[in-house]
Amino acid sequence: MRIGIIGTGRHGSRYANHIVHDCEGLELTAISRRSAEGRSQAESWGAQWFPDWREMVASAGVDAVVCAVPPALNLEVAQSCSRYGKPLLLEKPLATTSAEGRRLLKVMREGGVALTVGQTLRYNPVIRQLREELPNQGRLYSVYANQRLEPSDNKWLDNPAEAGGGITFHIAVHVFDALHFITGLKVIRVSAMCRTCRTKHLEDLALIHVEMEQGVVGIVDVSKLSSSRSGRYEFICEKAQLHGDQVHGYVNCISASVEKRIGNFKPLPTILSLLHDWHLFLEKKASNPVTGEDGLYAIRASEASLESSEDSRWVTL
Repeated sequence: MRIGIIGTGRHGSRYANHIVHDCEGLELTAISRRSAEGRSQAESWGAQWFPDWREMVASAGVDAVVCAVPPALNLEVAQSCSRYGKPLLLEKPLATTSAEGRRLLKVMREGGVALTVGQTLRYNPVIRQLREELPNQGRLYSVYANQRLEPSDNKWLDNPAEAGGGITFHIAVHVFDALHFITGLKVIRVSAMCRTCRTKHLEDLALIHVEMEQGVVGIVDVSKLSSSRSGRYEFICEKAQLHGDQVHGYVNCISASVEKRIGNFKPLPTILSLLHDWHLFLEKKASNPVTGEDGLYAIRASEASLESSEDSRWVTL
């Protein structure tokens, strides 16, 4: 299956390298990048360079498309893929607003073209272990999740026209999806505080109270402020507390006053796992690993958090 990639910057190049070196059955035949660096990248990967991504999508040498660009472009990319019948793997967030996300899904659905969303945190081994262990702990009462990263040097992430939102769209969107993946429950309403601390235009700190299905409550805490990383998840359950950190690679269980280590996990290339499952899906050997509807839910939760942050009121998804 011949793959074209739109956007081969820091993140898109990860997809390219995996397709070139690690993915049997997938062939990188084309890339599109606005800067001239795309030419040298294409040469190193043995692919054709298209300065205009529209020409790449239309190319007869491309069977399916991976897109890793600022989300403001996603709808136009989806329209082109739908027009030419090219399945699309779209990096999160799906869109800059839920209304635009619904339009994107409608375009792909009406074109009969497959859409997969790159919510790659689902493939982190800690997230997967938490999902496996949670049903063993009885009724779930509350959750806590954080993802704290160092400040970014990508200028477009602080540009409202390109990014749509700050960390609520580009970090919390991962956490909302991971909580849904682990628990099987969705957030139904949020109350949030967002701050612009080290950025100029878009929020780089958010504390979000969440109410989920089945009466589960919790907090999502995301930021890009410190020169440190964490990705901690906690679940307060009837039998025990279950917690883990997807950055530091462990899952623990606390019962009474005893804490037990369930497992230690080395980092795995989550993009590679997603590409493998995407390939199986396109060959009709497996289901869609992350549906467009999943991607839409995650950005609606993020969008509602931004709406709430205006006055910390509760906003229903």
